[in-house]
Parts: sequence; structure tokens; C-alpha cells
Amino acid sequence: MKELLDLILPRDVLACFEVVKVCTTSARIDIYLDEKNIPPAEYSGQGVLSKGFAVPTSIQDFPLRGRAVYLHVRRRKWQLPSGDVVSNKFSLAADGTRYSREFAFFLKGILG
Repeated sequence: MKELLDLILPRDVLACFEVVKVCTTSARIDIYLDEKNIPPAEYSGQGVLSKGFAVPTSIQDFPLRGRAVYLHVRRRKWQLPSGDVVSNKFSLAADGTRYSREFAFFLKGILG
């Protein structure tokens, strides 16, 4: 299953996220991803505490078998000993869009 997900999901997603649910209909595939419980590297060893998840983000990816594919991503929030809340930084969506980076570059190549 992991090998198939590696082919379907954008590059390096499974390194940082785990698939928690997949819902399919005749028109779309919704893949729900939660960030793994790994604190931001720049704060490791500083006693950060996981404080749940931020609001989910939906990203449209390449269609599969005539169905739209949406990734619903939940990123973790981390609280520093100072009380500040931080998150890992990921570049899953292309800047200014709700498309995966690969899908946006593909569309840009076709549409200009």
C-alpha cells in the first residue's frame, strides 16, 4: 500500500504525514493526512509540546481515473516553553494556489 501511495501522493508527503482516511465517490477522491508527531527540527530538545492540529487545508492534486483528487492536510501546532506556538513549514501547495506544486506546474506548462 505504501508503494502505491508513494506513486499517487506528491513527493515526500509520506515522510511527514500519515494517511488517516480515504473517501471515494464517483466524482472525487478525498485523502486525509495528519502530520506525524515530529517537532520542528529548529526547536528539538527545547521541550516543545504538541498542542493538536491547525485548521485543515485542502489541496487539489492530479486527477485519477477521471476523478478529482483532494488532499486534506492537518498540520500540528507546537507550544514552546515560552508559550509561543510554532508549526513545521511545508511547501505542499504552489504559492498563491490550492493546487499541489506538481499539479500547478503541470497546469502552468499546458495553459501558460
